[in-house]
Amino acid sequence: MAIKLKADERSDLKRSNTKKIRQAGNIPAVVYGNNKKVKTISVNSIDLLKTVRDEGKNAIISLEVGGESVDVMLHEYQTEPLRDELVHADFYVVNMSQEMDVQVTIHLDGESPGVNDGGVLQQPLHELSVRAKPGDIPEEIKVDISKLDVGDSITVSDLKSGSKYEILEDEETTIVTILAPDRGTTEDEEGEEEEQAEEVQKENEEEQKAE
Repeated sequence: MAIKLKADERSDLKRSNTKKIRQAGNIPAVVYGNNKKVKTISVNSIDLLKTVRDEGKNAIISLEVGGESVDVMLHEYQTEPLRDELVHADFYVVNMSQEMDVQVTIHLDGESPGVNDGGVLQQPLHELSVRAKPGDIPEEIKVDISKLDVGDSITVSDLKSGSKYEILEDEETTIVTILAPDRGTTEDEEGEEEEQAEEVQKENEEEQKAE
């Protein structure tokens, strides 16, 4: 079910009017895609942030503009770095019956025995490329790490595509791995120091004999 978000049409594109829109707590935005005419709008920044936070970045939004509703996804947004505020958003019109490619966040689920034993968890991949119809896009994909010991790993090939979506990543790509604790380096360094100490002692003994 799409989440409703109200929007106002924006015909005056002058900078002075855009400034007024932002001062009122809204942000300028555009709607485009699927052979639809580009439409300039404004939306409430707090409502948009709440929608993305609660429903995820791939949520289907029913955008109400001028008495009409259109299904969209948040395609891109811009922020003002110093104040960390939204300043502009792009919405893409989706066809609910047509598959599309999106990035879905990976969520590691469970507690790894290998980490409990001192292993180091590394996660090279944080998102998966997925193909699905807009209404079937998962909010996240869970990866169970509760059986991973030191030296174990999970690759894309270990996952199964859902009944309503297809994973597009290379099957050999590593998602998560548990590395052994880095103890060898310290032992090597200690061995080198002992050898150096022995050499210095031997040199001292030879010097004393020569005297």
